[in-house]
Amino acid sequence: MTIGFIGLGAMGRGMAANLLKAGEPLVVWNRNPGPVQELVDKGAQRAANASDAGRVDVLFTMLSDDAAVRAVLYDDGVFDALAPGSVHVNMATVSVEFAREMARVHAEKGIGYLAAPVLGRSDVAAAGKLNILAGGPIDLVKRVQPYFDLMGQKTWPFGDLPEQANAVKLGANLTLALAVEAMGESSALARAYGIAPADFLDLLASTLFAGSPVYKGYGGMIAQERYSPAGFKLALGLKDVNLALDAGRDKGVRLAAGQAVRDNLQRAVQQGEGELDLAALAKRSAGV
Repeated sequence: MTIGFIGLGAMGRGMAANLLKAGEPLVVWNRNPGPVQELVDKGAQRAANASDAGRVDVLFTMLSDDAAVRAVLYDDGVFDALAPGSVHVNMATVSVEFAREMARVHAEKGIGYLAAPVLGRSDVAAAGKLNILAGGPIDLVKRVQPYFDLMGQKTWPFGDLPEQANAVKLGANLTLALAVEAMGESSALARAYGIAPADFLDLLASTLFAGSPVYKGYGGMIAQERYSPAGFKLALGLKDVNLALDAGRDKGVRLAAGQAVRDNLQRAVQQGEGELDLAALAKRSAGV
């Protein structure tokens, strides 16, 4: 099958590179042409435009949000380029409402649609060790599973509806933000009693949350106050928490802790910290 990949940011370029390493024929496009050349040098074919990348059997998109996906599909003509019988795998973290829209309009055109958001930062993507959350018809999941295996260490199927995988991803990212919030507040408490935050966070990562990459990785960043370069921007964390709150309201689920962490994220963005790593939320949580 012919494969296209649109969206070669920090995550997408590593994912696309892993497809190339396996010898898969890959057509790539990105609004910023820099990453395209990197992949062309590795054997990818450069698409003349976004719609050209959509003339494939399977199209992967890894874009930042609903608006970016909408712009590529509609404004850049990718939707018109996708042929009936082809499959579009949307690996972005998008709203459940947008997931429903995408499932409907793809079905109307006879195009398969899967949601496949991922867990893992850019280094995990480059290593091909992502966890892929798949939502959509199981026959489509099986069709693209060989490609998922090249990009991730495990595929987690979460229902026949794409929105289900997106809801899971939003729940996971809400949990991540809450964990950073918890580390910020609890280490501030320890600091107030003369305990170095690094020592306290090392305790958490070695005992209560032993084996957790979040407590080890983000805890280390918080202890070192190492907030850039960002692996996952704080502004994107705010976007995802807002989407999680929206998804909760859609089903009548009250997410009180989520609202509290959303307020802290909002204040951090308003004070110019949106481009820092999500770990910088700990500063706000601790009142720094």
